[in-house]
Amino acid sequence: MFKRGIIISVLASLLLLAGCGKFQKLLKSNNNQLKYETAIALFDKGSYSKAMQLFEQITPEYKGTDKAEKIAYMNAYCYYHEKDYILANHYFKQFSEEFPSSQYAEECAYNAAYCKYLDSPIPSLDQTNTYDAIKELQIFINKYPQSKRVDQSNNLIDQLREKLELKSFNIGKLFFKTNDIQAAIVCFNNMIKEFPDTKYREEVLYMLMKTYQKFAEKSIDSKMAERYGQVFETCDKILSDFPKTKYLKEVNAVQKEAEKYIKK
Repeated sequence: MFKRGIIISVLASLLLLAGCGKFQKLLKSNNNQLKYETAIALFDKGSYSKAMQLFEQITPEYKGTDKAEKIAYMNAYCYYHEKDYILANHYFKQFSEEFPSSQYAEECAYNAAYCKYLDSPIPSLDQTNTYDAIKELQIFINKYPQSKRVDQSNNLIDQLREKLELKSFNIGKLFFKTNDIQAAIVCFNNMIKEFPDTKYREEVLYMLMKTYQKFAEKSIDSKMAERYGQVFETCDKILSDFPKTKYLKEVNAVQKEAEKYIKK
């Protein structure tokens, strides 16, 4: 049984090597029609890495022909299925620009933006790709306002914005924790301006209140009334936006304390 297993394994390896040799021979050949047919067959089998090698070779040869659109379309999907979202974005975008009248133009424009979404990193990392993804999804919505993909695009934008909100909130909390008070104030205020409807709004206002309170406590006498005024105003904002806030008891206490210093 053991020997039989070895024989089967050796035969499989030989077949694989033979197949690889045949593929390498095809890559070096000038038979573009066979490359085209083989690339499509490999794509249909899910062998995207090999298919894209052939598509890349024959793309210049078939430019301007009736095969060019299909090659560009399948080649973009090869990179997508291989999870190379940077190049997939490039090729989907290129398809929608080169074949604007194609029945696949809208699909590829959406896929280009979706690849940017997939390439967006976790909140703790640099969010340049996240901003790019939001921009490309919005461009898609503007270009295809009647598309059935608009709702999904808006949903993806909401997810990306939530990621930016969380990163901003975490940075503010880090500044607060390390006693970089002025940086925390700027961060929390910017977050409220940039994301007025954020689901973290109550927590952000609460942290801003605490930050202003710290700032006021460390102030010189001549600045104390002004800075406790900022504390008071933030408390007012919390109570206005969230009358049943979970921080109600603390906010009322802080506001009364701020009022005393203002009256002094």
